[in-house]
Amino acid sequence: MTNPVTYTKTSPTLSLYEFVALMAMMTSLVALSIDSMLPALTQIGAALNAADDHEAHLIVSIFFVGMAFGQLFFGPFSDARGRRLTILLGLCIFAAGTVVCMLAKNMETMLLGRVIQAFGVSGPRIAAMAIIRDLYVGDAMARVMSFIMMVFILVPMLAPVVGQTVLYFFSWQHIFSLFLVVALLAGIWFFSRQPETLPRARRASFSWAQFFRSTRFIFTHMSVMGYTIAMGCIFGAFLAYLSASQTIFQEFYQTGGMFPYIFATLAFSIGLASLFNGTMVVKMGMSRLIHIALYGVIVFALVFNGILLAFDGLPPLVLTIMVMFCGFFFVGILFGNLNAMAMQPLGDIAGLGAAIIGSLSSMIAVPVALFVDSFLTDNLYPIGLGFLSFFTMAFIVVRVGDRERRQHPEKIHVEKD
Repeated sequence: MTNPVTYTKTSPTLSLYEFVALMAMMTSLVALSIDSMLPALTQIGAALNAADDHEAHLIVSIFFVGMAFGQLFFGPFSDARGRRLTILLGLCIFAAGTVVCMLAKNMETMLLGRVIQAFGVSGPRIAAMAIIRDLYVGDAMARVMSFIMMVFILVPMLAPVVGQTVLYFFSWQHIFSLFLVVALLAGIWFFSRQPETLPRARRASFSWAQFFRSTRFIFTHMSVMGYTIAMGCIFGAFLAYLSASQTIFQEFYQTGGMFPYIFATLAFSIGLASLFNGTMVVKMGMSRLIHIALYGVIVFALVFNGILLAFDGLPPLVLTIMVMFCGFFFVGILFGNLNAMAMQPLGDIAGLGAAIIGSLSSMIAVPVALFVDSFLTDNLYPIGLGFLSFFTMAFIVVRVGDRERRQHPEKIHVEKD
């Protein structure tokens, strides 16, 4: 006999497969908006008179600035005004930003459009995760999330191929046309099939007092801050690679049309890490996996820098891919686990806390990525040194967070208005 599925106050109205596909489409708008742009960065930079490759890289990096502010807004907004209005407003803002990007005549306008895009897409992403929490609990929620993660993993692998295909037949502006089509289809599908999952009686009005109290708690809690800063360092070093990946593979290595497939191969490593982590986190625990992965990324950074020294900053392509594939596996393990560890002490402010932590880690990661990429010229030394420096920094702050967690295991936020 199968175990009964436990639901919260609101019950699902869609079949499991349709619900998973719809939520995966909502959450994957973020990855699609980032990774499908990668093959077009050089063309966009040339068309908009970018000063250099570094300015074109901002098209990727600046996206996370918009998301940082979007999470802070849409997290409380979703709890106060409901999931459907959050998704509607987010998709409208995303569409407005997409049109700005499509019509841009200079880099300043393009970057403004990307910030607006990112702010808007935070709405569907946050609301989709909240809807899952509204409808499913316990093992049922874990099952839904595992299915969504399987779909979500495919998007970073396929998005650059999609972007490259659009460029082959059309111009870079039509990548933004694709975003509009996907957003429109997602909106039509959602509003025609998915009812509101947060009734008015269960909505929580936004409180500035609670917001400032929660922010103060996070900033003064060494364990939460340790894991949050570590997330920012790990993601910042990875974002430096992500922003520069098109330059690295298409310009340094002259791979041409093979770039999307190389990028997909390396993205597959992070996907494997997510699947591995989903199985092993129950057996080994988050803390142990984090420490193993931190040692893994530091060893990867040391090996990678040694190889860079041996080949004057630009190793053979196959060797670079092999080493990065191994290193990114450990990076993939860290992404989810660091966030979960940062969330553990937040108690009843989990929703607002998630928005603050996500925003703060992004605000750390973007300057890190911009700093590392500013040194990129014609070799991979800046990427390698960025990996080593910021992975080491993440290791240090995690140790500080662990010490705080052991010394004050009872420090959990339980305040309520």
